[in-house]
Parts: sequence; C-alpha cells; structure tokens
Amino acid sequence: MPIRTQKDLPAKEILERENIFVMDDDRATHQDIRPISIAILNLMPLKEDTELQILRSLSNTPLQVDITFLAMQSHEAKNTSLSHLNKFYESFSDVKEKKFDGLIITGAPVELMEYEEVDYWNEVCSIMEWSKTHVTSTLHLCWGAQAGLYYHYGINKHKLDGKMFGVYKHKVMNRKVPLVRGFDDYFYAPHSRHTEIRKEDIEAVPELTILAESEEAGVFLVLDDTGKKIFVMGHPEYDRYTLDSEYKRDKGKRDDVKLPVNYYPDDNENARPNLMWRSHGNILYSNWLNYYVYQQTPYEFIYTPEIIGK
Repeated sequence: MPIRTQKDLPAKEILERENIFVMDDDRATHQDIRPISIAILNLMPLKEDTELQILRSLSNTPLQVDITFLAMQSHEAKNTSLSHLNKFYESFSDVKEKKFDGLIITGAPVELMEYEEVDYWNEVCSIMEWSKTHVTSTLHLCWGAQAGLYYHYGINKHKLDGKMFGVYKHKVMNRKVPLVRGFDDYFYAPHSRHTEIRKEDIEAVPELTILAESEEAGVFLVLDDTGKKIFVMGHPEYDRYTLDSEYKRDKGKRDDVKLPVNYYPDDNENARPNLMWRSHGNILYSNWLNYYVYQQTPYEFIYTPEIIGK
C-alpha cells in the first residue's frame, strides 16, 4: 500500500529500503484515488521509532493512506527534537475542524500516574471526545487503550505486582469478527506495561466484546459494538529490537528489571531476539483499515471539496 508522508520524513527512507511503497505529496497529487486519511496521536517518547513502526504496520493493504501526525500542545517532548515536531507534526487545534477516516492513539510512559495527573490528560480527553464525531474508527494502543476505556466507559486500571514485559501467547475468542479475520487460533504479541485492565470490568460493559486474551498477560483486544473504538492492550507494531532496547536501557538502573518473557532464544540476552508477532500484527492493522475504516467511512466524510476537486 502506498503511504503518503512528507517528502523528508526520516522514516520514509527506511521504509523505502524495506521495499515499502511510500509516496510524498508531489506524487500523491497525480494519483486519481481517494486516500484514507489517518491521524496518529503519537504519545511515545521516541517518536521517530514509533512513526516507523506504525507506518510499517499500515503498509500491508492496497489502500492509499494519508498520514497526519499529531503532538500535544500541553506537553513538552524531551526525547524528540523541536525541529522534528515543528516540521512533521500538527496540533489538535490545527485539525479539529477536519474529519478523519481513522485515528491511532499510541501508548505513553505514564501508566503509573493517575490519568488526571498527566499534564496532557485534558487535551487527550478533548481528542477522544472529538473522535466520536470526526473519526470513523479509533485504534487505541497500550496506555492509549487504558485511557480510552477509562474515558469512554469509566473502567479503571490496576497496578500489577511486576511489569508485564515480553512476548505472550493469546487466544482468539471469536474468529467470526472481521477484526481477527485471518488470525490463527493462537498468536503472539508484545507487552510492556505496569498496569492492566481486568477482564471482569470489561465484561461488565455490554457494549464491549473481548476478542483475544492471554492466560499470562490478560485481555489483549477489545471491540465496542459499533466498531468505532478498538482497544489493544499490547504493542503489535513493535519491531524485533524494541523490547531489547527497552530492557538494555533499564538494566542496572532499577532492581526490578527482568528479561523479556519468551523473547530471547534460550533467554540469552546477547542473542538475536525472536520475531513471532509481525504477521498477526500486520493482519490486525490491515483488518482495521479495511473493515472498520475504509468500508465504514460515511459518504459525507468523502464528499469534500478536496476530493471533489480531483
């Protein structure tokens, strides 16, 4: 699938080396095709890594995707340069009058804080409220999933005794739902979190359905009854070395840092990590784009001067 980004986005060159078709604005203007417009609210500290991971995950359908990256106005990023943010990101105030086919809200390293203590919480709430009327379907990842379940349904998170860290086996609960179409009965996915959403709290909300869970890691995938809100408790977009980098960053700094579960061959931290989740991660993103975004976007979203003028 062609992904449309700014011409000099650093992730573009890496994706092209992986034979992923990325087009810039100049080429896109010559394509007589209705692109899917996706906004990505990137709350991760290493934003350029997350850009690459999510764009790679969105690259496996024949649909053309037009990407808009969003950053918080109410928070100063410490791990991404201001020049990068100014060049490649927009603020919510820049886009709040627009409508998007899809929205992705990423994880964030703030899960041990109460939601209301997060300095950009009010802004995230504004975006989630706006998404009800301006976005066809929203995909919430990790902390973004916990925050979405709290904001929309009042479901609170709970602190774990130890960090959920590694690659865990999950079972598909309902194979007939389009979001998990093409999944095997069991699949693997990475987790990296200190908190959880409990199964019984989700089951108490009639509008929500659990689509996949793990005996070790708990609930993984939740869908609301309209398909407008999807919650993923892990990180299917992670690349091979993301957990490795996180482990080696924290090793020696804290006493509670343990090897990622089911990740290194023979638990040898110097070995090349196993990659066991990419195919199902790609299927998840492709199913979301196809069944919950592309096929569900109402005609009035498409019927805009920008599209009519082509």
